[in-house]
Amino acid sequence: MPDFPTTQRAFLFADPAAHSLSPRMHGAAFAYAGLPGTYEARRVPAGELAAAVAGLRAPDVLGANLSLPHKEAALPLLDSLSDAARAIGAVNTVVHRDGQLRGENTDAPGLLAALRDAGLPDLGSGVPVVILGAGGAARAAAFVALRDLRARAWIVNRTLDRARALAAAFRPYGEVQAAAPQDVPWADAPLVINASSAGLNNPGQTPLDAAFLARLPAGALVYDMVYRPAETRLMLEARAHGLGAENGLGMLAHQARLAFTAWTGADVPVRVFLDALTGTAGAGTGADAGAGRTP
Repeated sequence: MPDFPTTQRAFLFADPAAHSLSPRMHGAAFAYAGLPGTYEARRVPAGELAAAVAGLRAPDVLGANLSLPHKEAALPLLDSLSDAARAIGAVNTVVHRDGQLRGENTDAPGLLAALRDAGLPDLGSGVPVVILGAGGAARAAAFVALRDLRARAWIVNRTLDRARALAAAFRPYGEVQAAAPQDVPWADAPLVINASSAGLNNPGQTPLDAAFLARLPAGALVYDMVYRPAETRLMLEARAHGLGAENGLGMLAHQARLAFTAWTGADVPVRVFLDALTGTAGAGTGADAGAGRTP
């Protein structure tokens, strides 16, 4: 267990940032681990990102999470990248060590763990996985689909040129194709991942017409990375067609746990992060608070 001589700081840089639940999770993790630390969500417009990242080199800073619109823009501002961050082309976690900044991507393993928790359907090699979106989160989803699930990724985005650019970047890792919704083989796709921000804080918005959901096979899972609202229109319409549907809280918790470990070295169970999100965290701190909990 690390020993912090003084309070250490960590951040979220995003625009917007006020909706974030990350401070709640990391506050619970610091308490559980018995470490003096703070976590602050900061609104950082794109033009202020370079200055915000430079500030992470302060001695009392552990690092930061990055969200929209910074996951790709931060790459040239960092001293090094993990293999996954380099392959994905997006960073969601910056780790500060002795004045050096390392970019990591915990979105991809966080998504994979959340999909398994949600009842990931059996996928054979080359089975279609549909990814909605073409930003930093979609890059992590494509990485998981191609490398971990050995699937064929279909990228659907409202701007087809962006989907094509993402598909071209990931062709070294497997079969991937950009397509308009009407060209996707929905009947063969057991997994749909919404990696766009469509629906965020907007329960009337959806990234996909319900007519396409109706074409998915029985037992398909629709995983929506959006977690606010907890029941998105995409999820509700998926369930109306008898499909499985899950929001992004599981991914949020898993990626946060991995980021916290990268910053502190402390292995805090994922249940601590999930409990913080759902308001069911226990009163204890330190090792005793985690008795009987599973990672």
